[in-house]
Amino acid sequence: MTVSKFPKILGALLLGACSSVALQAAAQESENATLVDALKSGEVGLNLRYRVETVDQEGVDDEAVASTLRTRLNWRSGSYRGFTSFLEMDDVTAVGNDSYNSTVNGEGEYPVVADPEGTEINQAYIRYSGDNSVITAGRQRINLDGQRFVGGVGWRQNEQTYDGVRYQYGSADSLQLDYSYVYNVNRIFGEDSANSDIGGDIQLLHAIYPVAEDHKVSGFVYNLDLDDAVDNSSRTFGVDYKGKFGPVKANLSYAHQTEIGDSSLDYSANYYLAEFGADLGPVAAKLGYEVLGSDNDVGFKTPLATLHKFQGFTDQFLATPADGIEDLYVSGSMKVAGGKLGLAYHNFEASEGSANYGDEWNLSYGYKVTKDISALVKYATYQADDYGSDTDKLWIMVTANF
Repeated sequence: MTVSKFPKILGALLLGACSSVALQAAAQESENATLVDALKSGEVGLNLRYRVETVDQEGVDDEAVASTLRTRLNWRSGSYRGFTSFLEMDDVTAVGNDSYNSTVNGEGEYPVVADPEGTEINQAYIRYSGDNSVITAGRQRINLDGQRFVGGVGWRQNEQTYDGVRYQYGSADSLQLDYSYVYNVNRIFGEDSANSDIGGDIQLLHAIYPVAEDHKVSGFVYNLDLDDAVDNSSRTFGVDYKGKFGPVKANLSYAHQTEIGDSSLDYSANYYLAEFGADLGPVAAKLGYEVLGSDNDVGFKTPLATLHKFQGFTDQFLATPADGIEDLYVSGSMKVAGGKLGLAYHNFEASEGSANYGDEWNLSYGYKVTKDISALVKYATYQADDYGSDTDKLWIMVTANF
């Protein structure tokens, strides 16, 4: 959202909170100093992220080259009677020629790099922290369970954030409850896009319980009753297990999804994940099998997920194919020359029928230059068979925090 479209509900919350504080300060002059101290002790943060992304896609004549800088400025207040406030602004600017399709810049002759230019309020909220409880009201970041179903899409220059109220209870060594009511999702495409926001009645319930040391189980229900893109309206419930057996780490997950609300679809699809990891000498190895199922020619939907984290870096499967998808993958990472080198391979097939979609290799190297500056290089190549087109992508990125 731009400043001019700042949600009215958040403005009301801010006005109400400020009025309440002002009344308390007027009644008790000594407490005014406490409020002033909270404001004075606020912290300012600056994050700069410059990235060059190139895309060479079969069927598109021109190669995309996106050179973009994200500037993120934020301010967090000190605490006053358990209340804090946070404001964060993002600006995304193309550095040099914008020879890429940002989805809104009209450069349709290039492959898509979904990093449109723009300046937005990324987060703006009031938070109350009490005994084992946190309540956050306003625009905020919400990342749940590895972000497979709900996340911030942090890889893109314009982050996905959520307008609503979130309640969190518990601590890491006990039962944790997490409930959010969201009325608007601020997507990565910017205010100039027809896909800018997703409004609706969105309820996210998540719970985690540590059943034993190194073993925890989480359950979730995600109810997305959407006003926009109504055929993405769905109810998803499931369970996730993370544990450790000696040197082996395991992550097992299951979810079931059906349509709700005004969706014109009629389907009932399942999700499965089995992932195992272990250290093999200097290499941290991982083997996984993930299935997003299908029913009535409708694939399992994940419209709020951080999709770049899953199914390969080239982002071939941002929407699940009608026949679903099976992803068999293996990866490894190790320390090299003071940085971290990663390599992964994915084989993609349909979960219904016999189609072999294609396969993909991912290579990455991250290096921390100083405490506040880091660099990352990534390369991905997708070889299409029955889905998509051959695609090569390269990223060079530098991030600085102040």
